[in-house]
Amino acid sequence: MVEHLMVQQQVKSPWQHMVGVICLNLTHRKQVKAVLPKLFKKYPNPISFIRGSSKTQAKMLEPLGMVNVRLHRLKQMSIDMLTWDYKDAKKLYGIGKYGDDSYRIFYKNETPKNVEDKELKRYLSDRRNVKRHKRIKR
Repeated sequence: MVEHLMVQQQVKSPWQHMVGVICLNLTHRKQVKAVLPKLFKKYPNPISFIRGSSKTQAKMLEPLGMVNVRLHRLKQMSIDMLTWDYKDAKKLYGIGKYGDDSYRIFYKNETPKNVEDKELKRYLSDRRNVKRHKRIKR
């Protein structure tokens, strides 16, 4: 994964996005960026992850810490994903305000109120500056 881009800018689906959100919890993004490409190569979608070997998945997630908690969240979120209506990300197991804000920004092109995460705030600020710059150029 590219270092200067956020994890959310480098995934291919809402499921991969939510996996990234869960993996980023209490973990540095550099560690997550090393794990996700391998994880997504083996498990590109929720069905393959649900059917996958928990032992193999735990081994892949080991560098991120909290393996049992993280794996449980990922499995349950993947199951929820199969029937999710793609509206409120907080309805997915293990996804809170950060995950919902992130989903709304990257998939619904919305700007949520009261974004708390510093990286999301920086992304939104950069996005506003780019839009402002484009308007000035015209």
